[in-house]
Amino acid sequence: MRKWSLASRLLTGQLAFILCLSAGLSWALYLQAEQHSYEETADRMMSVAETIAADPFVLESVKTPDPSALLQPYAAEVMETAHIDFLTIMAPDRTRFTHRSESEIGKAYLGSVDQALAGSSFTEVFTGTLGPSVRAIVPVTDDGGEVRALVAAGLTVDRVAIARDAELPAVFIISIAALAWGTLASFLLSRYLRRTTQDRRPDELADLFAFHDAALHSVREGLLLINNDGELVLYNDQAAELLGLTPGTGSPVDPRDLGLPATLAELLHGGRTAVDEFHFTPDRILVVNQSPALAPAGPARGRPGRQGRRPAERRLGTVTTVRDHTEVEALTGELQSMRTLTDALQAQAHEHANRLHTIVSLIELDRPAEALEFATRDLVQSQQLADDVVAAVGEPALAALLAGKKAQARERGIALVLTVEEVPGDGFGPALLDSGELVTIVGNLVDNAFDAVQGLPDPEVTVRLGVVESAGSRGFELTVRDSGPGIPAESRSRIFEQGFSTKDPVQAAGAGRGFGLALVNQAVLRLGGTLEVGSHHAGGARFTVRLPLPEGARP
Repeated sequence: MRKWSLASRLLTGQLAFILCLSAGLSWALYLQAEQHSYEETADRMMSVAETIAADPFVLESVKTPDPSALLQPYAAEVMETAHIDFLTIMAPDRTRFTHRSESEIGKAYLGSVDQALAGSSFTEVFTGTLGPSVRAIVPVTDDGGEVRALVAAGLTVDRVAIARDAELPAVFIISIAALAWGTLASFLLSRYLRRTTQDRRPDELADLFAFHDAALHSVREGLLLINNDGELVLYNDQAAELLGLTPGTGSPVDPRDLGLPATLAELLHGGRTAVDEFHFTPDRILVVNQSPALAPAGPARGRPGRQGRRPAERRLGTVTTVRDHTEVEALTGELQSMRTLTDALQAQAHEHANRLHTIVSLIELDRPAEALEFATRDLVQSQQLADDVVAAVGEPALAALLAGKKAQARERGIALVLTVEEVPGDGFGPALLDSGELVTIVGNLVDNAFDAVQGLPDPEVTVRLGVVESAGSRGFELTVRDSGPGIPAESRSRIFEQGFSTKDPVQAAGAGRGFGLALVNQAVLRLGGTLEVGSHHAGGARFTVRLPLPEGARP
């Protein structure tokens, strides 16, 4: 039995249980039938005895000198008509007036009579001259209530057993029906278990469950199982860490109720197939893959003899894997920021090369005074821009980026207006903001603004930055606006989604579009700030970034 499968063990156990249950049911029904036979016989004997006791003929006969001469023929006729084994009419002192055997007339009655002498009728099972019998004893009273005689009517136990045995076929039919239905139900349940457990033994199932549980929790990727109703039913520890879920599993829950990002929650609930999709949480960038979980549903139905048909498949739900891509994307963002800064510096270097050539040419033309004035004016303008930005934000990398963007704007024919607000209060600036995050935010917003106004008449981009005070706290604020066509209202809720772009799809193809604003939004969230998008009165888009400054910002 140790090698039996779970289905076989369950079938054997259920059959043994049903057999015992049927035997017990049969015995209970047998006892019930026997009890019913005795009770029915006792009621019938009581009815016969009461009828005889109420007959005036009996009372008048017991007052005569020879009651037996009158009552014996009467009792014989009643026994024949009522189909009872004996009808004994006796005196209060137990002397029999009648009996089935005339030789017993005049002898003492065997049985209890105390209750009857007290005026009460009763029934009992007693062994008399005819053997064990079910009998009823009723007093015969006169008008004054005095007991003048007793009537005992009875049926032998053998006759009662005949009545009981008449009910046994019904008892056996009920027992056999219960056994048959129970066996059928057990067989069907065993067949179902054999199919669902693949006829495995209990120890195999336990080992399989332990192995799957260990595999689930040892996978270093987030793993989620979702049923066909779009409810999350199981996830591992890594998924709980990546998505901010409570470790462990409970009852199925809708992913949309777990506080996940809307796009990710809809993906999990909808169950569509996804391959390497990027989704953003407040502090992570996740790569999500999702595919349906299919199980064979048995042989495929087809024409007889048709070959090459694959088994039909049954959908169990979806399996989703989640990988943390935050560090990779951070490196990508840093690389992009460095490219942006490099492009800006190259543009600035190109511009300075042009100016240097101009200065050299003026010197060659023997105009040293004009060369000195040109060089001094250019140096003052560049230094003033750097000084203003560094004074406002305390970050040389951002100052270099903006200086480079200024040069890029001149090369592309775009008017770039930089506004650096004065620092309120004691003149402290944001010295603890991450330079890489600042370059990512400012560089991508300015690049998007350049792309938006490129090729338009009188293109203009305005960048305003500074430190602002609000509700007793200090923060860095950056506003980038352009004179382009603006962002359609229906697209504003999606512009921060990974891969979404409002640019011309032909120009954007293969250019990696749809990542800039997503990276900006991620960087802003990491710094604990806010990012708002809107439009201004002159048209075009406006992006406003507010970043809280850490405590202890140095001057």
